[in-house]
Amino acid sequence: MIHLKRVALEIKTVGLYDLILQDVQKIAQKNSVSEDEIIEIIKTNPQILEDYKQLNVEYNLSNIHLRDIDIESLEESCKQKAKEVNKNLAHLREIEKYTLDFEQSSTLVIIFSIEFFVLFSVQYFIVLLDLKEWQWWIYSVFALSIVVAWWYAKKEQKLYAKNSAVFEEMYEKTLKLLEELEEQGCIKKEDLIIQECEEHV
Repeated sequence: MIHLKRVALEIKTVGLYDLILQDVQKIAQKNSVSEDEIIEIIKTNPQILEDYKQLNVEYNLSNIHLRDIDIESLEESCKQKAKEVNKNLAHLREIEKYTLDFEQSSTLVIIFSIEFFVLFSVQYFIVLLDLKEWQWWIYSVFALSIVVAWWYAKKEQKLYAKNSAVFEEMYEKTLKLLEELEEQGCIKKEDLIIQECEEHV
């Protein structure tokens, strides 16, 4: 459901992907690469596409380059599968953020930020407010916050793993449904492709 021509165009022309473009240029061993060359490099170096997908998810941009199927224009025999595809696409877009590596997710950054704030507060209470007689209680609160943060991080990590697996399974199922609809003559997949991201325009 990712459109390689769009990927190549965005890598070449959108500033967000400049680091990926530099990697492509290193692989190609030249400063100017065409969209066709980028597509070939993506095919031989899958990490380039993974970096593109990762960056999109980090910036809340979808890697699903398909629009929903217009149900009204379909014959009755096609509508059920088309509705399922649309439902799957909506769910995929919703859980796409879980395809990020948990270690690189904003959730982990937030957890560490809160812990840093708690540590700073602990030092503030003990040193600046001269609460040395309470320091063991304050350090206990800090230790407890570490335990809570660790528990929450583990819980979120499991959620990421679970939703990532659901995403992969539903992605494959949706691709199969799209192929079936195309074979039945209900849709043309190329008509569903979103050629450019509105956020970049």
